[in-house]
Amino acid sequence: MQHDIVIREGKIVDGTGADPFIGDIAIDGDTIAAVGKVAGKGREEIDAEGEAVTPGFVDLHTHFDAQAAWDPMLTPASWHGVTTALMGNCGVTFAPCKPKDRNFLAEMMESVEDIPRDAILEGLSWKWESYGEYLDAIDALAPAINVTGLVGHCASRLYVMGERAVDEQPTEAEIEQIAQLVGDSVKQGALGFSTNRLPGHTLPDGRSIPGTFASEAELVAISKAVGEAGGMLQNVLNYSKLDDEIHMMSQQLQAAKTRMLFSAPVVPDDSGSGDAYQQAIGSMRSDGMDINGVTVPRSGGFISGLKTSIFFQTPAWQRLRELDFDARLAAIRDQSMRDELIREASENPQTAEWTKQFFWLGDEARPNYTRPQTESLFAIAEAAGEHPAAIWLKYMLESDGQTLFHVRFFNHNLDQVVDLLKSDWVVPGLGDAGAHATQIMDAGWASFFLAHWHREKGVFSLAEAVRKLTSAPARILGFEDRGTLKQGQKADLNIIEMSRVAERQPQLVHDFPRDAPRLIQKAVGYKATVCNGQVILRNDELTGARGGQVLRNPAA
Repeated sequence: MQHDIVIREGKIVDGTGADPFIGDIAIDGDTIAAVGKVAGKGREEIDAEGEAVTPGFVDLHTHFDAQAAWDPMLTPASWHGVTTALMGNCGVTFAPCKPKDRNFLAEMMESVEDIPRDAILEGLSWKWESYGEYLDAIDALAPAINVTGLVGHCASRLYVMGERAVDEQPTEAEIEQIAQLVGDSVKQGALGFSTNRLPGHTLPDGRSIPGTFASEAELVAISKAVGEAGGMLQNVLNYSKLDDEIHMMSQQLQAAKTRMLFSAPVVPDDSGSGDAYQQAIGSMRSDGMDINGVTVPRSGGFISGLKTSIFFQTPAWQRLRELDFDARLAAIRDQSMRDELIREASENPQTAEWTKQFFWLGDEARPNYTRPQTESLFAIAEAAGEHPAAIWLKYMLESDGQTLFHVRFFNHNLDQVVDLLKSDWVVPGLGDAGAHATQIMDAGWASFFLAHWHREKGVFSLAEAVRKLTSAPARILGFEDRGTLKQGQKADLNIIEMSRVAERQPQLVHDFPRDAPRLIQKAVGYKATVCNGQVILRNDELTGARGGQVLRNPAA
C-alpha cells in the first residue's frame, strides 16, 4: 500500500506521556494511517532517525484575530512547532460586530494589544457581523496552521449596549441579550467565551475596556449560556483581587459545567515563596471543576532596544522615540545628546529602579532569558559606577543599535515559574503571538520550554514535556482528534532535533499593512512541521504550504 507520507525510524513521542519508542508513521490525506512499523512506501519519505517525532503543539493564548488576514503563515507560531492556535483571548475580538462599531474595535485592539488600527481596518475584509461569519472569513484565507477562536466579552457587550458598554452595567434584559448572543456565537463555531477583568487594559481614552467590571450576575448568565451551547470559558483576572476573582471563576464554572482556562502568571503567596493559586485551585478541582491555567515558561516581558520604543520616559527620550531608527542611531552618536539623555534619566529615580528588570539578551544566535539578578542592567551599571541609561546607550553604540534587552514584566523568579509549571492544572503558553507587535516577543515559548526545561535542566522528561505541549492543551480545547500520534488522529506533527531546538534572537521587521513594524522570532531544530498532512515547514523554514483549517467548536 502506498501512503502520502511515511516518516521513518523516528523517536515517537506520542503526546500521551508514554515512553518514546522507535517507529514509523504513515499519513494519508490529513490523517495518521499507521503508527509503528510501516511496510508500504510513501509518495514522500522522511528520514527521522535520531529525531523526535511529536504531535503538533497547541498554543492556547494568541491574538491572531487580525494578523490571519494578512499573514496566513501565522508567524512566529508556525516557526515553533505550533499547529493549532487559540485566538480571541482576553475578551478582545472583532466579532460580533455591527458595521458602525468597526472603528471602536480596531482602536480598542490597538490600545490593548498594540496591533495598528490602520492595519486592522485595511487588512481585514470585515465581511461579517456574526461570529460565525467571522470564522467563515478566516477560513477563506486558508491559514498555514489550524486556528480556533473564542468570542470576546468586549465585542458582545458593545453589540448589545453600544458605547454604554464601557461605563455602564447592562439591564437584566441586556444581560439576557448578551448571554444569548454569546451562546449563539458558540453554536456558530466559537470554541467558547473570553473575558478580561484587568483594569490596565484600556481604550485609547484611558477607560477600561467593556466588561472589565462586569457583575457576577452578568458573567454567570453568560457562562450558563456558553455551557449549554458546549463551549469553554477563558479569563484574564484582576490579580490584585485574586481571592475575589477565583470566587468569580468558581461561580462561572458552577453555572456552566464546562472547561475554564485562565492566564496564570506567578502570583506569590503571603510568604513570598509559594504561589497564591494552589489551595483555591486545588479545592475547585477536588470539587470536580475543570479549571486550567496557562503561563509563560520563562519571564514574560518587553523588548527594549534602539529599534523598539521601550526605553525611558523623559522629554529627551521621547524626542528620541519619535525618530526613525537611522536618526535615533545618529542622535545617540552625538555626545551632547547622550549627555542630555543621561542627565534626564538620572533626575528620575524610577528610571534606575526599572532597570533592575532589564536583562541583556546577549550577542549569541540564541537569546539568553535566564540571567540572574546580578546581571541586570541596574547591577551592571552599579558595578561600573555609572547610571543605567549610560550603560544602555553604551550597548547601543557598540552594536550599532542592534542590542536588545528583555524587560521582565511577570514570572520574574524562574524557580517559582517551574514550580507552577509542574502543577497538573498548568500548561506552558501565554506568548501572545499576533499581539504587542513592537513591544513583546514571547511567542517562542515552546522552543524555550523544550530547550531549557527539558534538555538543559531535565525538569521534565521528553514524554512529559511533549504531553504538556500537545494532548494536555488539546484536551482543554476539547479536540479529541488532535494532540496525540495515533491511528485515525489528524496528521499534525513535528520532527525535531532535540539537541538543537531553541529560539533565535527577536528581530524587528516591517511586513504589516502600510509597512508597519512588528517583532518576530524564528527557531532552529525543526526538521519538519506537518499540519493536516501537509508539510508546512522544512529545516526551520516555511514551505509556503497552508494546511491549516478553522476548527469550529466540536459541540456546534
